[in-house]
Amino acid sequence: MTQRATSTDGIIDALALRLLPRTKTPLARQLYQLLRDWIQRGELSAGSRLPSSRRLARGLSLGRNTVLAATERLIAEGLVESKQGAGLFVADLSPFAALPAAPRAAPGHVSTRGEALLERCGTLSERHLAFAPGVPGLDLFPHAQWQRLLRRHYRQAEQQWLAYQTQGGLLALREALCDYLTLSRAVRCRPEQIVITQGAQQAFELVAQLLTDRGDSVWMEEPGYGGAQTSFLAAGLDVVPVPVDDEGIDPARRPAGSASPTLIYVTPSHQYPSGVTMPVPRRLALLEQAAAHGAWVIEDDYDSEFRYDIPPAPSLQGLAAGPGDQARVIYIGTFSKVLYPALRLGYIVLPEALAPSFRLAQARLHREGHYPIQAALAEFIQRGDFSRHIARMRISYRQRQACLRRALAPAVAEGLVLSSGHAGMHLVAELESAAEEEALMAKARLVGVTLSPLSRYYLKAPMRAGLVLGYAGATDDAILRAGRWLAHAWLDLKHSNSERQALSEGPGGAVGHGPAKARTLG
Repeated sequence: MTQRATSTDGIIDALALRLLPRTKTPLARQLYQLLRDWIQRGELSAGSRLPSSRRLARGLSLGRNTVLAATERLIAEGLVESKQGAGLFVADLSPFAALPAAPRAAPGHVSTRGEALLERCGTLSERHLAFAPGVPGLDLFPHAQWQRLLRRHYRQAEQQWLAYQTQGGLLALREALCDYLTLSRAVRCRPEQIVITQGAQQAFELVAQLLTDRGDSVWMEEPGYGGAQTSFLAAGLDVVPVPVDDEGIDPARRPAGSASPTLIYVTPSHQYPSGVTMPVPRRLALLEQAAAHGAWVIEDDYDSEFRYDIPPAPSLQGLAAGPGDQARVIYIGTFSKVLYPALRLGYIVLPEALAPSFRLAQARLHREGHYPIQAALAEFIQRGDFSRHIARMRISYRQRQACLRRALAPAVAEGLVLSSGHAGMHLVAELESAAEEEALMAKARLVGVTLSPLSRYYLKAPMRAGLVLGYAGATDDAILRAGRWLAHAWLDLKHSNSERQALSEGPGGAVGHGPAKARTLG
């Protein structure tokens, strides 16, 4: 790479010569390392224009998400700047030239599996602002009441709670959960079937470790939840994306020739991220499919408590429960969405025959603990405080969704399409193209707004463009400010595109005279 080769075409050609598609290093990491090294060595000078992500993807025959993973990491590290309406440029690193270089990590310090895992971690956000999906309203949590419960249960903690535990969680919490799930979600279980985990993510890992072997197939909703995708990929499973329609996952549309699944992962109460609810006929059909394949159904019921204008649907687990170990549904829940993420408590409801194995594996692999916290949570549920808190949050979240819709109303009036919002903690805004999604993401980065692109929830092309807009974790004022900014940004982009299209046409809307030119999306 030389200074003479810094035209955008030259950059693409130089990258094409050096990318090695058949090596174990993921292409996104290769692309990031090549550009990073050229920038740090000065071979790409400050102010040099880089090709757009779409142009890079086209020129290198890569997926757009692969290119975005590399360029966004460069932006995050300050090596590349995104300038609104202009594109990507090499940052000026001269103020840092006198600083001592940080020691570089030894080559190969992360395994191939680790590299693949890290590639799926790019959507995590540390900025819990107005649009961050999956973040509950921490301002609504009854902190003082919870602290009093914690203090009392820590003072009264039994000595045996300080030792290693193999019960699968505090019995009082499992009993309280059993009663709650039976009444609110039509789950059929006994306390012995429940194992308390450190969140849903640990539950996914236990399922993969105990019920699958490397290379087994898991049907995954497409688009789907990144946390589950990552767990199954990290376990070495063959994750088969199955499209979602208006009724949830549609097994009839699975890829032709795909292997019979060992697991089928679904979010039937409120599909993540599309927001659709699976009706009972589709649920029964899915259970029949699972039985035909001998597959376990993983029912992730992450935020079913938040329904606004639809009645609750019975859980898959309740529909499937049968005598003994005949039921093939594993029900997973978490307190991260209904209480707060740092609580790090979730649970699995298992068929009776599986429960002892999961208790043993949980005790050996992850260790049990936090029994005083579990005792406080059990009392919180038993006294009815948990149900009252959910009722308050449901009212507040309905209001926060209304604020977001009000802020986006000018854009909706001109064609922006939002999801129904019958349940859950986020809305989906549909966009017309990947270019529109990318442009809005670039605008958001410039002003520090958190946007989650819908395309990131897909494992394979084609990927629908859109934005997943969380509204639960911010105040009404914050939602209104951010929503108005987004409406303005979308309208500005829409009008700019309309003006460009008008300029490309002749008078009266006809194509201008002269030699025809090929049009590209760039």
